[in-house]
Amino acid sequence: MTTDADIHVHHLTRVEGHGEIVAKIEDRMLKELRFSVIEAPRFFEAILRGQSYHETVHVASRICGICAVSHKCAALKATEAALGVEISQQTELLRRLAFHGEVLSSHLLHIYFLAAPDFLGLPSVMPLINSQPELVRRAMRLKEIGYDLAAMVAGRHTHPVAMTVGGFSFVHNPDDMQDMRARLVDVREDLDATVELFTTFELPDFERPTEYVSLKHPDRYAFYAGQVFSSDGHGIPPRRYREVIEERVVEGSTAKFSRWNRPEHMVGALARLNNSFDQLHPSAQAAARRLEMEPPVYRPYTITVAQLIECIHCVEDAIELIDELAERGIEADARQAEVAPVGGQGVGAVEAPRGTLFHEYEYDDEGKCVAANHIIPTAQNLGNLNRDMQELMPGIMDENPDRIQRLLEMLVRAYDPCISCSTH
Repeated sequence: MTTDADIHVHHLTRVEGHGEIVAKIEDRMLKELRFSVIEAPRFFEAILRGQSYHETVHVASRICGICAVSHKCAALKATEAALGVEISQQTELLRRLAFHGEVLSSHLLHIYFLAAPDFLGLPSVMPLINSQPELVRRAMRLKEIGYDLAAMVAGRHTHPVAMTVGGFSFVHNPDDMQDMRARLVDVREDLDATVELFTTFELPDFERPTEYVSLKHPDRYAFYAGQVFSSDGHGIPPRRYREVIEERVVEGSTAKFSRWNRPEHMVGALARLNNSFDQLHPSAQAAARRLEMEPPVYRPYTITVAQLIECIHCVEDAIELIDELAERGIEADARQAEVAPVGGQGVGAVEAPRGTLFHEYEYDDEGKCVAANHIIPTAQNLGNLNRDMQELMPGIMDENPDRIQRLLEMLVRAYDPCISCSTH
């Protein structure tokens, strides 16, 4: 039974960026418990002021090297709304396809390299190179196909260069798409093996219902477009996001916290699964049922499992998108819409791997950015994560300090925080 503990994880491992966990117990009383973002702010909203619209979207993708496609798409959507640009159906299909590549790459990085060591009782993935080399090879194959899919569509995955305001900078090769389709079909076997692996994991049995926020589309599982939807029943178009989201500065954190209807809310894979389960591909729904993830799911440790389910959906939907593009035919004339600098304001919202992402820009008559605002998924999750820690602690205070620290670290990693994004 723990009567006193002073836990300070100054640099949490296996997350993107720098964050710390502090937990202090004295005489069986919890004196302090928090997860804080301690990375230096990067001031992208100020950096973008004065940039031309075509520079703005490229610079904005540099907010993150993991979810650069998401930031690029959000910036493109906001800029196109501000300038009154209408993209072609072909461009939208291609952007959705690139999005699937990013979700796969990001989710699988987290599933295998960041979270799986927790489930296997290991400090990192490195011991598996010798003990389970095929598992590591599978992880690399899965991560690679997501990376290659995004690169095929967007020019490259990290800070994509080929997605431009109004379209793309090149005409896509149908043969490349068919080659990628064949690879996506082949990767189903690796995803099935991953589901089988996850059936052997025992995750901490902690649950806490909260407000789940995500985009919701009438016709499909939403990543690229949709209305902003709360599980509390409140939905709005993205352009009105300022009416419902409230950001605030919190002492000890370089990232803002935020709220919607409740004091805290969750965004990301588990929020999307809870809000839009019926729109998942049937194969993903079947995997969810096998993994006991049919909504409602209130267990934050299962965010990683929700990511795996989304990977299955992304592979299947990517195959269908390639088929649709092949049937329509890639048209050079649909590659790029006409763009002219004009004053205006626009909002772009997408579902980044870690949740709902907002970009807002205002341009002057010369097409230069005069104002920018970004609301980042990880920053939205910080309040909910800290509340989860507070609710978890009473049930684990009798554990030894090492066990308490491990469970707290696992909880933070389950959220898959992108800390550098949050300090944009």
